[in-house]
Amino acid sequence: MNASSSNVIHFGLTDSSLGVVAVARSAKGVCAILLADHRRDLLSELRQQFPKAELVEDAAGLASALARVVRLVESPAAGIDLPLDLGGTEFQQRVWRALRKIPPGTTASYADIARKIDAPKSIRAVAQACGANTLALAIPCHRVVRSDGALSGYRWGVTRKRALLEREAAR
Repeated sequence: MNASSSNVIHFGLTDSSLGVVAVARSAKGVCAILLADHRRDLLSELRQQFPKAELVEDAAGLASALARVVRLVESPAAGIDLPLDLGGTEFQQRVWRALRKIPPGTTASYADIARKIDAPKSIRAVAQACGANTLALAIPCHRVVRSDGALSGYRWGVTRKRALLEREAAR
């Protein structure tokens, strides 16, 4: 659960070439960017993510953020400039900072990330931190692969991970 689990969370939903996108914003910034095949799945995930928050649908208020995220889906190498409300533990935040340093069009292994954060034996914990990421694309966990270079799990599906990596490589 994100640190922004209280108060009001505004969210908007829109369609993209990789499915439906949800963007949620707390008073601190964007606290969730989620991908799914169906709107109902995103609503369910938002309720799970923020069980104590009042969820307010506000696509108009989030129109700019939604448009930026859709552009990022179409061209993930472009990067995104939105204020983020990361939440997470200190370890997760260390992993997520390292992920944000992976250049578009390249990948790193879970072991690479563990070494970069000075926790070389924490490969599983790095993978768990990737799985806990609620900011698809803004925290580019799609750029993390197994040590042999093979694609591994992705919170939003390996098919989406492959598509994002292919889009970055084609830039």
